[in-house]
Amino acid sequence: MSNFEGLEVISLLEELEDIIENSSSIPLSNKVLINKEEVLELIRQIRIKLPDEFKRAEWIKQERQRILLEAQQEAEMILKEAEQKIKEMVSESEIVKKAEKRASEIISAAQANAKEIRLGSREYADELLAKLENQVAEILDTIRKNREELKGTK
Repeated sequence: MSNFEGLEVISLLEELEDIIENSSSIPLSNKVLINKEEVLELIRQIRIKLPDEFKRAEWIKQERQRILLEAQQEAEMILKEAEQKIKEMVSESEIVKKAEKRASEIISAAQANAKEIRLGSREYADELLAKLENQVAEILDTIRKNREELKGTK
């Protein structure tokens, strides 16, 4: 916008103001008689002279609204993504906790099973040794008897 156009608009507005102030007034009222064509011509000239900045200002206002709306939508999208990520992290944390608990249960069961196997194998070994001891005792008893028989037959 050139300063000249702005000055022309101000000049035209001042001219319109002069017409209204210098017009004949109607007695007993605040009304005045004006030349309709003269005033309308001034208004047309003002419209023509109005700077493009008014149009640009409207465009800027609309663009500002559009940018604000986009920013709000982007902020909402970022919030939704953050909430989803938090939910995923919480879910992963719960999965890890469940896995750790299950692993602990498996380890405890394995340790109990190993202890039971150790005890069972000791009992089994003890039973085998007891049977072997009995068999050896019987064999020794047989050997003793046989020796005694041999001694007695001399």
